[in-house]
This record gives sequence, C-alpha cells and structure tokens, in this order.
Amino acid sequence: MLAAFLITLFGLILINVPVAFCLIATAIVMMMLQSNTVSAQILTQSLIKGVDSFPLLAIPFFMIAGEIMNQGGLSSKIVKFAQALVGHITGGVGYVGVVASMIFAGVSGSAVADTTAVGSVLLPIMKENGYESNKSTSLICSAGCIGPIIPPSIPLILYGVTVGVSIVKLFLGGIVPGVLIGFALMTVWYFHAKKHNYRSGGRASVKEVLKASKEAFWAIILPIIILGGIVTGIATPTEAAVVAVVYAFVVSKFIYRELKMSQMPEILIDAARGTAVIMMVVGGATTAAYLITTAHIPQLLTSALLAISDNIYVILFLVNILLLLVGCVMDMGPAILILAPILLPLIEGFGLDPVHFGVIMTVNLCIGLLTPPVGNVLYVGIGLGKTSMVELTKAMWPFLAVMVAVLLLITYTPGLVMFIPNMIGR
Repeated sequence: MLAAFLITLFGLILINVPVAFCLIATAIVMMMLQSNTVSAQILTQSLIKGVDSFPLLAIPFFMIAGEIMNQGGLSSKIVKFAQALVGHITGGVGYVGVVASMIFAGVSGSAVADTTAVGSVLLPIMKENGYESNKSTSLICSAGCIGPIIPPSIPLILYGVTVGVSIVKLFLGGIVPGVLIGFALMTVWYFHAKKHNYRSGGRASVKEVLKASKEAFWAIILPIIILGGIVTGIATPTEAAVVAVVYAFVVSKFIYRELKMSQMPEILIDAARGTAVIMMVVGGATTAAYLITTAHIPQLLTSALLAISDNIYVILFLVNILLLLVGCVMDMGPAILILAPILLPLIEGFGLDPVHFGVIMTVNLCIGLLTPPVGNVLYVGIGLGKTSMVELTKAMWPFLAVMVAVLLLITYTPGLVMFIPNMIGR
C-alpha cells in the first residue's frame, strides 16, 4: 500500500499532472486497492471538508495585504528605512535586503511575495553599486524565504489546519528561527562583502534616519498590529488578516497615496487565483489523507523508520533528509498537506511537540524553495537577476549551508522554537 501511494503520487507529479489532481488520483487508486470500488460520495465529502475551514480564510487576505503593500509603496518605504539604518556598512545594501525581508515577512506570509517586493527594489541598486549579481540575487532569494517562517505564515496556517494544532503557537514558534536565519544570512554576506570590498553608502544623518522612520512608520507597525492582535487574543489569525488588508489599503490609498483604484481588480484577481490553487490542493490532500489513514500508511512508515533506528536524534535526522529531498521536487503547500498527517504520529510517538515539528517542517521546506528543479523562489530570482539556474544555484550554496545549520539547531534545541509559545501560554 505504501509503495502504491508513493508510485502513484510521484509518478503523476513527474509527468506534470497538477498536484491537486495527483492527490485525488492517488486517493482513487488507494480506494480501489482497499475496497475494489470507488465511492464518489466519499471523495466529494472529503474534498469539501478539506476546504470548509475558517482559518484557511486567512490565506487570501494575507495575499491581498502583501500585494497592496507592494503596489501601494509600503514595501519601498520599508526598504528606505532599512537603508537608513544599515546602508552605510560595507556591503550595506545586502543587509538592507535581509532586514527589509524580515519586516515584510511580518505581513505577507509568502516567500515569493517577499522576494519579489524586496528584490525588485534592491537588485538594481546592488548592480549599480558593483555587487556581484548572482551572489546578490542569492542573498535576496534566501532572505525572501524568511517570509513563511516569521509570522504570519501561510504554510504554518496549512500545517495547523491539517493536523489540528494551534496556529497562534505555530506563529509564535516561527519568530526565533526566522530571526536566526536572518542573522545567519547576514553573517555569510559580511564575509563576502569584506572579501570583495564592496563600497557602502554614506552614513545617514540623524535627520535622515528620523525622516525615513517617519515615512516608514505606517508600514512598520503593520506587523506589530497583526502579531499583537493575535497574541493578545483580540483577533484570530483570520481576523488579523482582514485587519491587515483594510489597514494596508487605507495607508496605501489615503496616507502614501500610491495605490490606484485601477490596480485593485488585478490584486483581487491574483489573490483569487492563488487561493483557488491552494484550496484545490487542500481539498485533494484531505481526500488523500483520509485514504492514507484507512490504509495505515503512517504506521507503515513508522515501522520502516524504526527498523533503521529507534533513536529520536537519528529519526529526526532521517525525517529532515526526507523533507529536504521532497522540497526539491514539491512545493511547500502540497508537501505539508501530504506529509504532515503521515509524519506527525511518528514524531508524537517520541514525545515531540507538534508545534516544534511544524516549525521544523516549514523551515525545512523553505530551503526547498531555493533548490532545483521545483524551487519557486529560485525561479523568481532567475527572473529578477536575469541569470541562469546553474549560476544562481552555484552562488546559493553558502546561504543554503547556514540555513541547514539553523534547521539542525532548531531541530535538536526545541527551546529555541518553544520558548515564546510556552512563555505566552496561548
């Protein structure tokens, strides 16, 4: 049964069948193997049940908020603010990219949106300053992958809905790993900038810093409003996402006055398309998950891994290797929806917290966004940096190495992930 599941799913993916239909087809094959019949009623009920979830409504709203920020000038204000703070350091524009990505991550929850918003502004500036193009693009892409880790996070919402874990705790658990990755990327960039003696911009005066802070104020407090509302219990993640849309619209339209009403239809249509794709995958994954459970595949996988070792550290290492490999050939959303219900029973059997594992899984699959052949952020970088996959991948490896190091650190040091969730206690 496990072999049938893997062969059907990955076989269809390899021939470019859309992931949602791969999942539904896999569910049909498993249903036939178990009962020799196909129940349209079970398939339909599972499909509808998968998308009938209030927390999933947060996804389109965070998409809309991120796009309004990008189109309405909020993201450029964040970049200018970061440049005023750290632009004078050697290779300073690189640090600006990481800091801006970490701030923007507090709104969009999407690596692609984060990379596009920051990269489209900074990469031309880095090129003008004589920075090596492929390395600059690699840094911006790597920093963009902090987007799904620092709350709010679309992948963490999917994980929480799929396995029934508190989304608030997942959000809180992503803060420290996201910050650690940001500092790790800046460390790599420090040595690269020193080696190539990149010139820096002039140090901003106190007046210039205050001016940039004033201009960026409305953009910077949006992540604080979102996370503050969620943590204090004033708003659920879905309600906070709605607040983010309204706030981003008001600030972009009436304060910064850079958003045009003519841009709104395109923003809403793009969000609707993205949401439709995600929801179709969620429905297909729920259908497959039901058949996975009835076929006892989690137990089969557990037995297979325990046959190798019953040491929790070895098991976690093997699970990380599995997720890294899956991340190379599958996007984050489908990977979480498929593998979380399979792997979580194994992890919980060793006494690990599902919040901890959710953050591990998300960080792991974020690395997959930077690896060929399916890395979405990698392709965004190719377009923004006007480079090739081979050249960009070569330049990426130091950043990938430190991201893997952070992954191992949070894997074997649960306190780094669980410190804030346990402290808040919600």
